[in-house]
Amino acid sequence: MLGLSGLASAQSFPSKPLRIVVPFAAGGAGDLTARIVGAELSQSLGQPVTIENKPGAGGVVAAETVARAEPDGHTLFLMSNGTAVTASLFKSLPYDTLKDLAPVSTLGTFDLAVLVPADSPYKTLGELVAFAKSNPNKLNIGSINIGSTQNLAAELFKSSADIDAQIVPFKATPELIGALRGKQVDVGVEILGPALTQIKGGAFRALAVTGKKRSSMLPDVPTAVEAGVKGFQASSWNALAVPGKTPRAVIDRLNKDIVAALAKPEVKKKLADLNIDADNSTPDEAMQLLAADIKRWGAVIEKAGIPKQ
Repeated sequence: MLGLSGLASAQSFPSKPLRIVVPFAAGGAGDLTARIVGAELSQSLGQPVTIENKPGAGGVVAAETVARAEPDGHTLFLMSNGTAVTASLFKSLPYDTLKDLAPVSTLGTFDLAVLVPADSPYKTLGELVAFAKSNPNKLNIGSINIGSTQNLAAELFKSSADIDAQIVPFKATPELIGALRGKQVDVGVEILGPALTQIKGGAFRALAVTGKKRSSMLPDVPTAVEAGVKGFQASSWNALAVPGKTPRAVIDRLNKDIVAALAKPEVKKKLADLNIDADNSTPDEAMQLLAADIKRWGAVIEKAGIPKQ
């Protein structure tokens, strides 16, 4: 009966307008990604797709809204690596991340970078690590607020490189960039996009990017693993998810349309302009990514001694 019910749901889907619940304020990269993909889905599905911004509480409010929504595919959640961090950082949540949310497909990835001022004595990541090893706790690493992807990536850098260093958190990216320009910190770990202007303008030098592969925006900059820090791999990503009990046939239909949207050159260009690499997946691959990130960031949080909220 469940199989027949799922088939019937897929055949009638979509039967009404869709909404994408976004855990960020309007205007940011995540919000704009949802709007770009949402516009494509509206065309392919023949229904309006609206964006509903519900920022705050580490994405919990937005995630709960979708987790408790009717599992019919008409309510989607802009999931991100922040969803995995939240699952690891909070003592309890009003939903089960891996059961009550079903990823449909990834949408894109955006790398982080290890940055130093242009006149820094450290020309490579290896030189930076060598200094930190010879001078325990003398190196200051800037990131944005504790528990953010950037902050946890800085912690992952410390543990992967086996160094003792001080991590200095700032409220937001502009403050971190200002501190790095003013040499209040020796090095910064930040999402590449917001720092790209500083790199291209000659204020910062990128020692490494933290993704699986080199960034198309900085092809001459090695990955952290290439630069000799094994295990230091951390990328931000976003995806679309639906309520956990949504029929697989509906999920597969949405996945098909998302994959088709992300294959369009104009969509890739719009995302590239946001410094995001379009990157689709199967629903199973997206779930594996979410589960792996929950496990990985949970280990980083525990090792760093970051108190759970």
